[in-house]
Amino acid sequence: QVQLVESGGGLMQAGGSLRLSCAASGRGFSSYGMGWIRQAPGGEREIVAAINWSGTNTYYVDSVKGRFTISRDNAKNALYLQMNSLKPEDTAVYYCARTWDGSMQLVAVEYNYWGQGTQVTVSS
Repeated sequence: QVQLVESGGGLMQAGGSLRLSCAASGRGFSSYGMGWIRQAPGGEREIVAAINWSGTNTYYVDSVKGRFTISRDNAKNALYLQMNSLKPEDTAVYYCARTWDGSMQLVAVEYNYWGQGTQVTVSS
């Protein structure tokens, strides 16, 4: 049984930083691509960042390039998202999710396991 548990969200002023973590349980974490997906109130799910099984390939949506960094530690079954220079438009629920194979995926339907989400709120 795969479980993904996010932590690290909260309230932050614009310009601040947060680090999200995702702890994965179950077999085979190191074999799968992972992603951080966010959903703002009334908005659609958006792939913020994605990473392949080994961490050698990453993707960022244009709005977070240069500010966010996705990383993983396969020895610890952990995924991270370092978020710097936060903006009010980054406010959303952030989900950690796992793909069905080792590559990184750029659409939400390609993720078959999801965490419960962690709220990130950025005030102006």
